[in-house]
Amino acid sequence: MEILDHYKRLFDYDRWANRESLDSIKQAGHASGRAMKLISHIIAAEWVWFERLTDTKRGVAVWPELTAQQCEAESDEVADAWRDYVSRLAPGDLGKEVSYTNSKGELWSSTVADILTHLLMHSAYHRGQIAGELRQSGQTPANTDFIHCARQGFLN
Repeated sequence: MEILDHYKRLFDYDRWANRESLDSIKQAGHASGRAMKLISHIIAAEWVWFERLTDTKRGVAVWPELTAQQCEAESDEVADAWRDYVSRLAPGDLGKEVSYTNSKGELWSSTVADILTHLLMHSAYHRGQIAGELRQSGQTPANTDFIHCARQGFLN
């Protein structure tokens, strides 16, 4: 499998896992708690990194207060944006350095590959926190494991 196809597959997984997490939050009745703040942050961070890589500005807050409906819409939109972005990459683009300013105002530079990998892992980390929040309140979180997604045939 070519590396760019692998990234496309990972972003397809990310879309699925974010939606599964959001659905489990809504089913558990936690649309106003910490789990909702975490899913909002996942979506916002995906937009922030997209802005950094594409030099676009949406002005997204890193920790926004989104409703479940806003999360659904934003989640789909950012997933489409990432799918399109990765589809336009050439293999040589993964090693390109991108300079950006983080939320603390610090200037950094990272490769496209490192940013994509960070973004996907960041989202998975916070989905784990969401699962913990739901379990702690006696609810059953979504199974967002990559292998579960693959075994269910949700990936190409």
